[in-house]
Amino acid sequence: MELRHLRYFVALAEVLNFTRAAERVHVTQSTLSHQIRQLEDELGIVLFERVGKRVLLTEAGSVFLEQITPALTQVDDAVNALHQVPEQLRGELRMAATHSFNVQLIPACLAMFMERYPAVKVVVEELSGEDIAHRLEQGELDLGISYRPAIPRGLWFEPLYNEEMKLVLAKSHPLAQRRRVRMVELNGLPMVLLTPNFSTRQLLEECFHAAHSQPVVVAEMNAISPMLELVRRTHVCGIVSSNALVGEEDLVALPLEDPTPIRTPGLLWNRKLDRPTATRYMAAIIRQLVKEHNTD
Repeated sequence: MELRHLRYFVALAEVLNFTRAAERVHVTQSTLSHQIRQLEDELGIVLFERVGKRVLLTEAGSVFLEQITPALTQVDDAVNALHQVPEQLRGELRMAATHSFNVQLIPACLAMFMERYPAVKVVVEELSGEDIAHRLEQGELDLGISYRPAIPRGLWFEPLYNEEMKLVLAKSHPLAQRRRVRMVELNGLPMVLLTPNFSTRQLLEECFHAAHSQPVVVAEMNAISPMLELVRRTHVCGIVSSNALVGEEDLVALPLEDPTPIRTPGLLWNRKLDRPTATRYMAAIIRQLVKEHNTD
């Protein structure tokens, strides 16, 4: 398998038309068809279905596309870095992150970026995952750090790591001395959760359903900070990501089981737009710091 096979595959997967894909990668249609067939033969998997003149991505092809895209992105970033003089890097970088990443990860990444590329102005906003996806789709952001959107909406998602969500409660709560809590034990428990439009809330509802558990949602909020403050002041529980609990030493965080809610944060790009050089450098820094943090 060679790099060109992967680029041909991605081109065809994006347009689902051999003629247009061949034009995009500057080869003949017959060459593209032959190279795709070689890739499928080597993998032993059918990546595309040919139905008359239509080309459809198989389920295996969709999985392969999702996994291979971040790798190609990193290859492109590495190649582009060789042709870019960092000292000459200028312009503006527009990015946004959800609250849990904006508290610790983004300041650390921003500090490193500003030290290396002081001539670039960076505009960072704290937004909900839905707003980040929408703003990227509209071309109003260059880069997002969030969770995978429920609807792809023309965005590429590059996973960074898996993150466990935990039950958070005040130290005076009856459950505070427990080491862990099963999802079914949340049945009837007063809770504060994110509003239903958040993908995190949708994930939690699926976990509740799987455990046959129905907590009593006494409050819904669209921001993590006030949720934690309400938990601190009452016997209401919440469920938040581990990242959101950094510095919250007066609260208790307990692992959840059966099932354990897990989110996958990552980088979001608009695949229809070119990625500015500053965006690629910031993405490289984010990957580096995330890797260092997760290997400590």
